[in-house]
Amino acid sequence: MDSRRLAQRRERQFPLLDPANYSVTSEETDEYNCVGWAANEIDPGQWWPLPNAPEYFWPAGTRRDETLEAFIEGLGTIGFRPCDNADLEPGVEKVAIYTLRGVPTHVARQIPDGGWTSKLGAWEDIEHATLRDLSGGLYGQPELFLSRPRADSETIE
Repeated sequence: MDSRRLAQRRERQFPLLDPANYSVTSEETDEYNCVGWAANEIDPGQWWPLPNAPEYFWPAGTRRDETLEAFIEGLGTIGFRPCDNADLEPGVEKVAIYTLRGVPTHVARQIPDGGWTSKLGAWEDIEHATLRDLSGGLYGQPELFLSRPRADSETIE
């Protein structure tokens, strides 16, 4: 990982984030959030299934509440389906949905080398080695995994 790091006050929000195991990969922006980033759908930007919140995009005809079921339905519209684990699989793109006290808080995407990429709210995007890196703080724990066939030509050797 390269040496770009979050500001210390941000890094402290993730008590298990090892500075040796992550790097910042973008400048901070509020143009998109973790769901759009994880789904490779940063246009229309801010995705979240809040009811009565038109400032957030959520696929039409799906649940609009902060539940895992809403995430399954919403991300299902772009090909994601529940899967058993976060293990790296050739030709498969996976996302992990974190929850805190049963409420979804964050979505991370697995990258072709088996690491993960996350958009930290309106903060920066980072690449992190494991899902554990963002556990135990603001986001809780990864609870649900979804997968779809990898759309790009990247293959896992």
